[in-house]
Amino acid sequence: MSQQAPWNKSQKLLIKLDEETDPALGCPPEKRTIEQHIRFGLINLDKPSGPSSHEVVAWVKRLLRLNHAGHGGTLEVPIRAGVIQWSPAFFH
Repeated sequence: MSQQAPWNKSQKLLIKLDEETDPALGCPPEKRTIEQHIRFGLINLDKPSGPSSHEVVAWVKRLLRLNHAGHGGTLEVPIRAGVIQWSPAFFH
């Protein structure tokens, strides 16, 4: 039995309901203000070795004038560097 690779198979888009989003419930990302992106966004930050994740979040809070922000992620233990994710929305 021959099988095709997934990228060679034909695909069909199934639309269950063609509906518009109520503007009162949100808006497309390209129409959001910078304040909305900062308040509700998630940033991937490539943290260098040296400063702790806690320090980096403190710097981001100071730069963006945020009251609350947090981080989560896995860092390389031997060098304490890596990508951290933070979002001010988790703490409001």
